[in-house]
Amino acid sequence: MSKDFYSAILNRRSFYAISKKSPISDNKIEEVIGHAIKHTPSAFNSQSSKVVLLFGEQHDKLWDIVMETLRKKVPANKFQPTEDKVNSFKAGHGTVLYFIDDTVTDSLVEQFPLYADNFPVWAEQANGMLQFSVWNSLEIEGLGANLQHYNPLIDEAVKKEWKLPDAWRLRAQMPFGEPTAMPGDKDFQPLSERLKVFY
Repeated sequence: MSKDFYSAILNRRSFYAISKKSPISDNKIEEVIGHAIKHTPSAFNSQSSKVVLLFGEQHDKLWDIVMETLRKKVPANKFQPTEDKVNSFKAGHGTVLYFIDDTVTDSLVEQFPLYADNFPVWAEQANGMLQFSVWNSLEIEGLGANLQHYNPLIDEAVKKEWKLPDAWRLRAQMPFGEPTAMPGDKDFQPLSERLKVFY
């Protein structure tokens, strides 16, 4: 790998200026995302997170769905900023869609009723860890990405378009591509306000 883990975490940012280009092949992107899916932990090894990876026309189709869905919600005279934003995501090389398979969570609730309230929370945590793993993996490979949440507005249209199971619940969308501009500086709260250490 061209970067170590600490560097990947440091350099991982929300890249909103991305292009259709990629420094690596689509097969390589599929490989690194598959590696993250396989090795990201989940409670009870439930593997409740599911992913759909879109390239080319399929990627474009997703953002067309987002655009048309939002066009029905946002007044026409105020739509231009929304249109520009969605087009910036469509300008990318591909998109990762993150889902939680509720059949997995429901099954664990039935098997282990003592932890019933926790399984939906643990599923969200596992999905968040997967998003972070994929995001850092893309960073290591020279791709910029950002994370969007147009769910649940687009859920039904997405499941219909790609014939996905009803139990797959969309949690996030991650457009990615070769960065065309660097993000701005990031502010940090003092660690003393976020980290407490006891010896």
